[in-house]
Amino acid sequence: MTAPTDDSGTELGPDDRPPPRTRAQAVGADRRHQFRRRRLVAACIAVVVLAAPSWFLFNAYPIGGAGAAATFEIVSGESMGQVTSAMAAKGIVSSGLAFRLDLIVTGTPTLQPGWYSIPTSSSFSAVKAALSNGPNAIVLTVLTARASWEIESDLASAMGAPFARTFESYVHNGTVPSPFQPTPHASLEGLLAPGTYVLAPGETPKELLSQMISQFVARAASVGLHPSTTRNGLNADQLLTVASIVEKEGYYARNMPKVATVVYNRLARSMALKMDTTVLYALHQDGGPVTHATEAFMSPYNTYLHVGLPPSPICIPSTQALSATLHPPAGPWLYFVSDASGEMAFSSTFAQQLANEALAANGGL
Repeated sequence: MTAPTDDSGTELGPDDRPPPRTRAQAVGADRRHQFRRRRLVAACIAVVVLAAPSWFLFNAYPIGGAGAAATFEIVSGESMGQVTSAMAAKGIVSSGLAFRLDLIVTGTPTLQPGWYSIPTSSSFSAVKAALSNGPNAIVLTVLTARASWEIESDLASAMGAPFARTFESYVHNGTVPSPFQPTPHASLEGLLAPGTYVLAPGETPKELLSQMISQFVARAASVGLHPSTTRNGLNADQLLTVASIVEKEGYYARNMPKVATVVYNRLARSMALKMDTTVLYALHQDGGPVTHATEAFMSPYNTYLHVGLPPSPICIPSTQALSATLHPPAGPWLYFVSDASGEMAFSSTFAQQLANEALAANGGL
């Protein structure tokens, strides 16, 4: 064992070593250590006690006030915990934990299923008031194959006639532009995206239309259609018109590719398209028979009377119709007929068409 030394390295003898601590000194040192430790713990507790109210108040009354509105849906049977998590994820409440603590003290509002629009960074009292008042947002569902006048009808039911009329006027007067418009004031028919739109209180027709245009641009891009796209000598606007006809005439996705080929083949031969759905669009009808009288209806959308494409799309095309228009199969077909079940037969001669029409009439396609 090595003998102890002083700071200079000189070995210490027995008389040079510090005397051992007495029992009283050891006890005193332990007490001082315990006191310092207790004081540190007390200080930490004090910090927590003082910080907790500040943390809660910061979350209950966010600095800067409320922000942009966020929408969410309460589904029947959802718990308050699930709704709180959804609101925290949207930024409506800045802390789900703090909001739950608040509910323990103030009580939980009764939840009503539906769509809500509540500003982000809202105070807890404002959030509870909004939940207590029930759903305050309106949901508009826009389907593929719908024309703008049909969307207007749906809007009138949901938002009232003035809102719907303003929306429809914006569709046709160039108030809100789209990169797919061939000219600045061209109709937005067919350039709006289907989907579910949640209309917050105070939302304007212009804001709704802007959303529908933005979503359409993204949706078209997902299948490779851009404002600069061309196919078969047609620009993007004309391709959308083809896609809208393919949507209405093909009806089912399985029929759409060959219907697109028929349209292209007829255009290449300068044949009138003679599509019933274009005449029905001019008459503001969705489906129904086309008679000799309706075939004579004077409109630029009547493809029985006018060779070439109508002036604009006739409906919102689905992604399947867009894909079929961009990638049609090669084939000689010039005619098609559908039976009552939606099954289609395609032919390249008028004689074959007449035979297929007879089969369709007898349900034999």
